Amino acid sequence: MYLWRSKISAGLLLAMACGDSTSDGATTSTAGTVATTTTASQGSQGDPSSGVDPSTPTDGGSGTGDSGSSGDGPAPGFDLPALDELNTDELATSPICAECHANAEGATAMRDAKSRPIAPFDLWRATAMANSARDPFWWAMMSAEVAATPVAQAEIEATCLGCHAPMARVHNEFTGLPAPTRADLLGDSKAGKLGIDGVACALCHQIQPDGLGTDASYTGGFLVKPLRQIYGPHASPFTMPMQHRTGFTPTKAEHTTSAGLCGSCHTLQTETLDPDGTKLPGLFPEQATYLEWRNSDFRDEGTPGSQAAACGACHMPTSDADGAPISTRIARNPRGADFPPIAPRDPYGRHIFVGGNTLLPALLRDHSDALRPNADAAAFDAVIASVRAQLAERTATVGLTAKRSGDSLHIDVSVHNLAGHKFPSGYPSRRAWLRIRVSDGSDALRFRSGEVDGEGRLLDGAGQPLASELVGGPVQPHHPQIASEDVAQVYESVMADKGGLPAFRLLRARSFVKDNRLLPAGWDIDHPDAARTSPVGVGADADFVAAADTTRYIVAAPVVGGPYTISVELLYQPLAPRFAAELFAVETPEVRAFEALYEGAEHTAEHVAAAELVAP
Repeated sequence: MYLWRSKISAGLLLAMACGDSTSDGATTSTAGTVATTTTASQGSQGDPSSGVDPSTPTDGGSGTGDSGSSGDGPAPGFDLPALDELNTDELATSPICAECHANAEGATAMRDAKSRPIAPFDLWRATAMANSARDPFWWAMMSAEVAATPVAQAEIEATCLGCHAPMARVHNEFTGLPAPTRADLLGDSKAGKLGIDGVACALCHQIQPDGLGTDASYTGGFLVKPLRQIYGPHASPFTMPMQHRTGFTPTKAEHTTSAGLCGSCHTLQTETLDPDGTKLPGLFPEQATYLEWRNSDFRDEGTPGSQAAACGACHMPTSDADGAPISTRIARNPRGADFPPIAPRDPYGRHIFVGGNTLLPALLRDHSDALRPNADAAAFDAVIASVRAQLAERTATVGLTAKRSGDSLHIDVSVHNLAGHKFPSGYPSRRAWLRIRVSDGSDALRFRSGEVDGEGRLLDGAGQPLASELVGGPVQPHHPQIASEDVAQVYESVMADKGGLPAFRLLRARSFVKDNRLLPAGWDIDHPDAARTSPVGVGADADFVAAADTTRYIVAAPVVGGPYTISVELLYQPLAPRFAAELFAVETPEVRAFEALYEGAEHTAEHVAAAELVAP
């Protein structure tokens, strides 16, 4: 087959948290990895596992470990294969690209004005894009989805790999093989070696412009052709070195910097399945980051918005860390020196792909022996630092005012979204919330809301986890006004099943029971994408508008107790404890393995914005 389009069943992609697979169903064992797999048919016969176990017992199989569940036996732990060098002529793993697109001491190429290294491979290798097939949360969520709907295992796994391990899918389509499954990622096949490289260079830089930005391209429906062309934004590239070294031809193509290219995997429309695999009609917009951007002042498609900027403006900036535009050679020779025929080029995008996830890079850094990323601790530390800088400097701002009403203070906390999409955006495990504290003139705490414990769970006034933080608990509603310490303002999306009840399995989701995430500036209810990006559960809150929301807190504060110090902070979690708890209620080896990593991780919330004032 010489033309490939990912024909992903709309609705089965489990973004940023799916699973993994097997194209041949065989038991695999490679250097550096031990993984026992079963066939898809076994996984569909009521086995709570997804049919693949990317893990090994942490006690070496002695049976003395604590599984963390009611079952006997050792706790499972991840054991993923290391990255390998592979060039199939149509696709290649990132080490092939790194031969010329990684920094070298003897080359000036791929450096900013202060000679800081900014090579694409070096910046990309510790990102979520590079490690999309190594994300332990993704493996756990995928296994949970298969456990919930075992008859759909093959379709679920193939769909998830379409965006999380896309080169595996493209390779199998090119070669006429069945759709890959997650066990392929554990094996020694070409599909496995390509897939475990995540969202890599040879995939993104070979996507065709056909259909980008249309519904056909969503949920991994991008188009790739085996033309051996590597697309980039620069005219008249020096083709000989890449052709000679790799067999690929660098080719100018404007669409490589378009938001529509990103939108093919960052718009996920999923089907709703009953436990027996029956599909309900229609599609659920599980993630719509691209559509949120398109319905904002940041769109640069059609009629550009007032702040027009494509995804790369934030996630692949063409300026250096000081804000200066970058102009540099885009490659060096394999021996570590510059190519004299290559002149500096601009724009040059730094492949940092910075988002809001600090949990994944920390897990990859701290468990590199099990997850085997192709990056060192310093690279992951740099990613975490970039994420925290983005959250604190370019994501949202908080405003604070207070006025007296008798013996009470009316405190208005306003939040302004700076992002070109909703905040938080993407996968529904993410949330932001307001933590407010009011202290009197003697520094005694008089009111608090949004406090969390060491596990990151929101607390009530008595210091106990809110019911909405627990498995099976209610949903914390949107609050135009808060007068109790037993509630908090949480910005999040919560899925609902066909009966309207909260859902934490993606394929049960039919709608949102709540979506009060902060809208982007310019969001318009009359826009064609409004129906798939509309807020849910905000009711008649008149100040919940594009880019902003205001919450009023009413606090008992007698004048004689003043002055009162009021502090508020907007905080963020890439994985909310309630979402994690609902996952941990599922019994699969991948879930248990991820739970062990998660429990040992840092659960401190990420800072986004803060404000403070003193009121009489």
